[in-house]
Order: sequence, then C-alpha cells, then structure tokens
Amino acid sequence: MPPVRSIWNGAISFGLVSIPIKLVNATESHSISFRQIHLEDGGRIRYRKFCELEDKEVTSAEIGKGYEDADGSIIPITDEDLSHLPLPTAKTIEIVAFVPADRIDPLQMDASYYLAAGGAPAAKPYTLLREALKRSNKVAIAKYALRGRERLGMLRVVDNAIAMHGLLWPDEVRAPEGVAPDTKVTVNDKELDLADALMDTLGEIDLDELHDEYREALEEVVAAKAAGETPPEAPEPAKGGKVLDLMAALEKSVSAAKKSRGEEGEEGGEAEAEAEVRRLPARKSARATPKQTTGKKSTATATARATGKKTAAKKTTASAKKSTSKSTQASKKTTAKKSTQPKKTTPRKRTA
Repeated sequence: MPPVRSIWNGAISFGLVSIPIKLVNATESHSISFRQIHLEDGGRIRYRKFCELEDKEVTSAEIGKGYEDADGSIIPITDEDLSHLPLPTAKTIEIVAFVPADRIDPLQMDASYYLAAGGAPAAKPYTLLREALKRSNKVAIAKYALRGRERLGMLRVVDNAIAMHGLLWPDEVRAPEGVAPDTKVTVNDKELDLADALMDTLGEIDLDELHDEYREALEEVVAAKAAGETPPEAPEPAKGGKVLDLMAALEKSVSAAKKSRGEEGEEGGEAEAEAEVRRLPARKSARATPKQTTGKKSTATATARATGKKTAAKKTTASAKKSTSKSTQASKKTTAKKSTQPKKTTPRKRTA
C-alpha cells in the first residue's frame, strides 16, 4: 500500500497490552466534483467567512470552536480543553469485547480505516492481536475518540492488516417502522421456487469486476467539452413494460438469465414467448369488461338468465312432445277412418 498520511495516532488497548498504531483511511472517493460558477461569465463562486461583529473576512487561523448555549451565547472551546477530556479513549482504541462477526448489523457500519503498526516495537503485539482474531473467527468491539466525539468501532483482519470499521451507536440506527408494505400479500410456493431459480441462474459475481459506469460516462462528457466536441448522446433506455403477471415476469427473467449464460436454446425462449402471448390477451379482455355495480346483482341476473333458458328449453321439449303425440293420434284416426268407411264410387253420366 502506498504511504498514506495518518489521521490519528494512538494505541490499541488489549487488556494490559498496548499496541502503538496509526489510523489511516481505508477508502477513497473517485467521484467527480463540480465548482459553482457564474453562468454569465463563468467566474468561480466562492464562500467567504465573515465575522458578524466586525463585518470583515477572517482567515482560517483566526477561526476556532464555540458551543452555542440555550440563550444564544457562545462558549469558546479550545483544542486544549478537548485534549483534557476525562476519557480513557482520547488517544486509545480500547477493546471492550470479542463477538462473532454476524452479531454486527451492517446498518451500523460507517467509515473504514486501517490500523498501521506504529514502529518496530509495535510489530510483535500487533501480530499477536491479528493472529488471535484470525484463530477465534471473531471481531473486536472497541471504543475510541475521533474528531471531538467518542465512537464505536469493530476491528477485523483484512489480509495481513487490522482494519477498523466505525460503527454507529445502536440508538443512531432507526427502526424500519412504516417501511414494509402494509397491504396483506400472499406469496405461493411456485413463485418462491421461480425466485430461487432466478437467484441461482444469476449466480455470483466477482466484485472486482464492477465499476462506476456513471463516473466513466461523466469523464467522457468532460473530455468532449474540453476538446470543443459534442458530448456523446445517451443510449435509449430499455423500455420496461408493466408487470401484468408476476409468474410470467419471473419465468421470463429466468429464461433471459439462462439464455445470457448459454444454458437454454431458442426453443425454450419461443415457448416462453408463446406462453406470455397467451396470458396477456386474457388480462386485457378482463380489463375491457365493464365493471359490475354489485356482485349480487350480476349473480341474480346470471341465475335468472340461466333459469329462463332452462324453462324455455323445457317448454320447447314439452311442446315438441305434445305436437308429436297429436300428429301420431291424427295419423292413427285417419288410418282407422280409411279402413272402416266404404269406398265411394264415381257416378256415371246418363245420356239422353
């Protein structure tokens, strides 16, 4: 690691063992910062510090700390006052416990630091603490003072160094009240199985492969503007449709993830597309159906229609049977008359 300026010098208190250390930042920001400018002429906008009493600008060397009391009066606090605070952690990282790492809520995580051994005499106790942490599979909980306040920290091993994560005090972490949806929702086993399948298909990733694409795009814009060129245009964002069917969305996501990894052929994608096309029209027709005013009314209407249809069918069947029996009886009567009555003879014409 390149030499980094330490931001705090002190010692780790490990029981009766004292380990001189230097605190250095473990992270760095790569974000691009902007300056405020006057739009009319491009001049820099700066903030100047003025004294309210004298109404004049003052330098950083003339600025100190002060505490504003309830009545508005200012009580000056000097660095010497802070150095005499009755705290054992003023220049010491005091280890108070060793706990399993999973006991620490990630919500408490704050800034990260490396603890560097403060010279050759610190090498032996530093290595002892590092190896003890490794073998125990635990992390050390410590208290320390930094930038005018006492803080909580967690010590753990990173490669061959000891790192310290600043922790928020438990009362500084808000409870998630009112965050979860208050609508009652039921998730079935099939939906969970598809979600598990999607998680398995997406798999893991090497975090070292991830990078800040926004910063890279911003650098391209700045470079183009500096060269007097037109900044590159942003690509069209992918259009995301509304989720009409959670199951269909999960199935499509699993299929797309498999296809991107080469685990599924074109046939599976076509079958999924067909399945989605069959589902969507059903949802659209259901939406186009006019809304019924009351469920009871629609049920009564449907029942009446069904009853009317059955009654009409019964009447039609009865009338059909009645007409059939009448025609049969008429046929029988006609046959009987024909057989009983004598045959009429045609009279001959007389000649004069």
